[in-house]
Amino acid sequence: MPVELIANVAVQGVLTGLVYGLMALGLSVIFGVVRVVNFAHGEMMTMASYAAIVAFTAWNIDPLVAMIPIAILMFAVGYMMQALLINPFINRPEHSQFILLAAVAIIMVNGLLMIFGPDSRNVLVDYALDSIQIGPLLVDKVRVITAVVALLITTGLFAFFRLSHTGKAIRACADNHLGALVIGLNVKHLYALTFGIGAACVGAAGAMVTLLIDTTPVIGPSFTLQAFVIVIIGGLGSMPGALLGGVLIGLTEALAGLFFDPSAKTMFGVAILILVLLFRPQGLLGRRV
Repeated sequence: MPVELIANVAVQGVLTGLVYGLMALGLSVIFGVVRVVNFAHGEMMTMASYAAIVAFTAWNIDPLVAMIPIAILMFAVGYMMQALLINPFINRPEHSQFILLAAVAIIMVNGLLMIFGPDSRNVLVDYALDSIQIGPLLVDKVRVITAVVALLITTGLFAFFRLSHTGKAIRACADNHLGALVIGLNVKHLYALTFGIGAACVGAAGAMVTLLIDTTPVIGPSFTLQAFVIVIIGGLGSMPGALLGGVLIGLTEALAGLFFDPSAKTMFGVAILILVLLFRPQGLLGRRV
């Protein structure tokens, strides 16, 4: 098999993996601060994808442009979900939180089915078939653009948590919940803000993923599973780990599709997950508890 072909496929996988990483970053942020596993994560991403499809179909708005209002809308949805639904369940057993968010996911899936039907939909922009020549590599323009945007969003999020007063307050809540209450931080508001940020990340990823794959209402659970695999590989609560996990999964899936059958790509991602759980249970960049 030509080396150029393998290199092309590997680069495409890494670029796609950066979008996967942004998707998983939202889940990692939410768990790292709120300590709630969002089982409706993939369904929220599907909602964002359909919002991008509607914007393109009705008003011919490029998903990369529609991504901004969609991310803002998903931030509002996430904030309200945390403030109104999840906060009352924070101190309840974990299985209660699971049932709540699983119910929310079911409602989202069936709502999308009622509105859009079961058929798959996609977005075909003018540059969908364009490529960029980089030496011997021929890379899809769409994947390059979405990967760069995902990196920019991730960098901005890192800077927000490291440099801003609100980001530092959120990190304080994650590190010491009781201490944050003692010094007077509005923990419930910060939790809702964090959930909103995580939802905005998945909203941006959902808008971009319409440029890469077809969307159906029932694709949400596969997104959720993929996000779980990525954050567990990278380390639950680790933002760099989510990005690294996304790149590894994207690369693995691309190479598995090249050397084996495309339908077997999920198997190799799960194999990496098993190896990580065996030899580094906290994840590649996670901290031991």
